[in-house]
This record gives sequence, C-alpha cells and structure tokens, in this order.
Amino acid sequence: MPTVYPCVVGHEIVGRVTKVGSTVTKFKPGDLAAVGCMVDSDRTCPECQAGLEQFCPNLTLTYNFPDKHLGGITYGGYSDSVVVDERFVLHVPANLDLAGAAPLLCAGITTYSPMRHWGVTKGKKVGVVGLGGLGHMGVKFAHALGAHVVVFTTSPNKKDDALRLGANEVVVSRNAGEMRKHAGSFDFILDAVSADHDIDAYIQLLRRDGNITLVGAPEKPLAVPAFGLIFGRRSLSGSPIGGIPETQEMLDFCGAHNITADVEVIPIQKVNEAYEKLVKSDVKYRFSIDLASLKSE
Repeated sequence: MPTVYPCVVGHEIVGRVTKVGSTVTKFKPGDLAAVGCMVDSDRTCPECQAGLEQFCPNLTLTYNFPDKHLGGITYGGYSDSVVVDERFVLHVPANLDLAGAAPLLCAGITTYSPMRHWGVTKGKKVGVVGLGGLGHMGVKFAHALGAHVVVFTTSPNKKDDALRLGANEVVVSRNAGEMRKHAGSFDFILDAVSADHDIDAYIQLLRRDGNITLVGAPEKPLAVPAFGLIFGRRSLSGSPIGGIPETQEMLDFCGAHNITADVEVIPIQKVNEAYEKLVKSDVKYRFSIDLASLKSE
C-alpha cells in the first residue's frame, strides 16, 4: 500500500512504519501509522502534561517550522522519509482507507476536538457553517455523535451533498426567513468559514448557554455585538487541532464508525495544479497526494 501524504501544504502523513528504534514499544515495521500537524513539544509544560500539546508554547509543527534537532525547517509530507518520536505517532485503524484517513489528522481533529469539548452528543442540535474541507468533517462527526445536524451554506446546490454527508437539514444562510426559523435553538455551532461573514447572525441561533466555535480563520476581525452573547449567556470560542491523546481517540472513533474524509487523490506532479484549485475552493473536499508517484520522477 503506498504512503499517502494528504494535503498540498504537507502537514500530515499516513502510511506504514518502515523502521523503529531500539526503544520503540508502541509500533513495529509494517504498522499503519500517522503523524499529524505537530511532531514535538517541550513535554513538560502544563499543556503537555494535560495531553494538550497543541497549546504548548514550544511545539514543533510538522511542516515549515524550525527543526530544533537537525536545524533548518521541518518538511513534513514533502520529505522522502520522516523520523518522529513515537509519542507523536498515532495508530490508524486497519479498516480505514489511507488516502481518506490522512486528512483526519488535520480537518478531522480540528472539527472533532471542539465537539467533544462542548459535549456534542445524542439529542443535541448542532449547526455547521460552511460545507468545505473542515465543514464536511464536522457534519460527519456530529451525525456519528447522534446530534441533529443543520448545515448552513450560501450555496443552494450543496444541499444534496450535505444530506449525503449526514445533515438532517440544510439552511441557505442568505434566506432571512430560513434563519429566523432556527432562532435560539442550537446547543452548538461549528463555524468553519474563513471568509468575512456575519457572526452575530449565528450567535442569535444559539439557545441559552449555547456555544459557537470558530475553526475557520477569516482574514479580518469579525464584528461581535456584545448583547448577542450577554442575553442567553452564550459563548464564542475558537479551537485549533487536538492533543495526541484526543487525536488517537478521534482515529479510533473513525475506525468504529468507518469515517474518512472525502478526498481527491493526486500524484505529486499535480501538486501546484491542486493548490490552485484549493485556492478557488474547487475540491471535494480534501486533496491527498500519493507519494508512490515519486517513483515516476
């Protein structure tokens, strides 16, 4: 089975272990393994001790980050090999397709982590704003966790896909009437939009003590009227990836529910073309790069 590096920015890696050091106890050659968005941390700070390495002030990201062991920068998925401490390597369930599993280490944990933190379970009403690389994973997770899932999109033509992915309802966010029908009814909303948008329109959809979490990253600051949060004791938060323990939990959950990302697999020779399509949002919903294509170089 070829190694698959999942995205055109080279963050996460999924494949088979080729060699292990003499002190490695959790993996053996041939195991399916994954490396996510980080490959090291200081391991001593309160965040690391709590299993929240993503918040470590001294973490090392997998791609384009200072390499404190070898000098230079990390190359992640654009390396011909990678050596990682086993504490930052994860087991991949054998039933998962590798190409579809690779983005779980980025888009998957980015959407799974806030849902777990805010208690998304059966009987909760969950909104997902934006049906893209992040949003489509949010829909799959919310559905698998037993929630009633509503997708908000500006594109009516995405309705069928949203329903296929597990949504119970689809709301065209430009339709004020459709939005009003859901006022004050959501326990949790995952906002996966990176473009400028009216965040207060979604805050108004939260019930008392409801939360909206940003995982998209708009270039400009969002306008947040204070009274939208004050009345109803609602909250607005943000979330990056998860720590190593939670990321393994997410992979195990995906194995149990047969969840992977929807991907387009490309050879390395088409990486620039894929990046151009990514900028135009012309992908459903992530790119995975098959590094077996390097052999043809």
